[in-house]
Amino acid sequence: MSMNSISYSLPSQVEDEVRKYISEWDTDSKIGRIWEKDASIWTGDDEAKWLGWLTIAEEEAADTAKYRDLQKDIDDAGFTDVLLMGMGGSSLCPEVLAITFGQTNFHILDSTVPSQVKAVEEKLDLAKTLFIVASKSGSTLEPNCFKQYFFDRVSQVSDEPGKQFIAITDPGSKMEQIAKDDGFRHIFYGRPQVGGRFSALSAFGLTAAAAMGLDVDILLDRANSMAELCKRHNPEENPGALLGLVLGACHKLGRDKLTIFTSPEVHDLGAWLEQLIAESTGKNGVAIIPVDREPMLDADGYYNDRVFVHVGVKGSPTDEAVYNRLEEIERAGHPMIRVELESLYHISQEFFRWEFATAVAGAVMGINPFNQPDVESAKIEARKITDEYEKTGSLPTETPFFEADGISLFTNEANVKELNESADERSLAGYLKAHIFRIGSNDYFALLGYIEMNGENEAALQSLREKVLNKELAATCLGFGPRFLHSTGQAYKGGANNGVFLQITSDDTIDLAVPGQKYTFGVVKAAQARGDFQVLLDRGRRALRVHIGGDLSSGLKKINEALG
Repeated sequence: MSMNSISYSLPSQVEDEVRKYISEWDTDSKIGRIWEKDASIWTGDDEAKWLGWLTIAEEEAADTAKYRDLQKDIDDAGFTDVLLMGMGGSSLCPEVLAITFGQTNFHILDSTVPSQVKAVEEKLDLAKTLFIVASKSGSTLEPNCFKQYFFDRVSQVSDEPGKQFIAITDPGSKMEQIAKDDGFRHIFYGRPQVGGRFSALSAFGLTAAAAMGLDVDILLDRANSMAELCKRHNPEENPGALLGLVLGACHKLGRDKLTIFTSPEVHDLGAWLEQLIAESTGKNGVAIIPVDREPMLDADGYYNDRVFVHVGVKGSPTDEAVYNRLEEIERAGHPMIRVELESLYHISQEFFRWEFATAVAGAVMGINPFNQPDVESAKIEARKITDEYEKTGSLPTETPFFEADGISLFTNEANVKELNESADERSLAGYLKAHIFRIGSNDYFALLGYIEMNGENEAALQSLREKVLNKELAATCLGFGPRFLHSTGQAYKGGANNGVFLQITSDDTIDLAVPGQKYTFGVVKAAQARGDFQVLLDRGRRALRVHIGGDLSSGLKKINEALG
């Protein structure tokens, strides 16, 4: 079996630290203990019950007939499009597969922004679309809202709407019962011992792969080849363990920003890596912060808080400018990891390699990589707000500390005090520049947009991001809400207090009712944004929220201009 290649270029300090960990892991038989599900490798808490991902590919490979049957059923039924509705681990692997393999009739919905829900709906012929609801617990707010909305829509064009729906969920979940009650076409079951972000090679990734016509047997065969290598007890011969020890060593030495570059064919892999790494390592005051799709700087523009990875595909055209810059970064003494996929179907090897590496890095960092306490905190805050809306029919009032020209600024008293002390003038430009000026040594900047995720808005936010990058030379992150709440949001709240956050919200041009609920998608989105922001403030983060009233495009332009 052909294997993806991986190589490392490490400065001597990192190399020495990695050697230390290799010796320790070899002496203590830690890799064998991982496969024996020994929780003491991490914190001795509940880690053992979350290690089903170690063998899930092997287990699924013994039962792939169900996926071939699904493909035949979709073809026979004449479905022209598939919409998968889920969040985080339930949607990111399917998104990566759809984009990597060019499946343009496979759509993803992971946003409660009303205009985005509507934009997805307008791409579909409701009578000919298969809907997949993906939710491990069956109680996650967003997929339940999506299901209610589209089930209602399909009910208007079909006497048997359930025949157009599939559920992917864990046994005994609320979603399983809903699927049975509503006559869903199929139910595919995940494993309770496999957490969402480690579920790429379970039913959550494979059902989507089958629905888009991919060969599940090939994906699993290649993943299992990587899993076999990751059983080797010698860390130097174990491709997942060695990567994890490198990441852990880099973190110990202050290189806590994993900067991800990819070739165009696999550009969306970074979105999956973001969730896996940030949600797994970002807690207890530590984190590896993944930095995806950041514009590339010259080598002398990077501080010594970075580790770099480039993922490419064998035989793909070489971008000379990118190649040369990677070489310069390497020569400048930054850690560089290079991964080359043998083919697109070998992407499943990277799913397993990085899952294993993340578990190993978590052990080096002394944390439980399988929980996500701060994701739950944001959900609790959002639920408080939607509950109040259910009782009163309105969102809680809030007062900006600055407002001008249709743009309002929000934060808490401590942040207002700091901004007032450092702002040259009390204006949008003055406050934004003062906020960005708070970025210090070893910090990162995160831009959090609770707006529709489309090309125009992404370009505007990337322009903001690039301005901050060029001004401060600090690592920068860009996420769209609420999807990042199930991903990097864990690290932003649970990791080290070295992030500076700019949240952007806007009025909704349209709103959509959630059938069976008093609240709308716009209310849910607003509650999630406010809940997210409140937890950042509760954690003592340097956070500023910019709310755009009126036209979103012109508002984003004003923010860009204000940053200069």
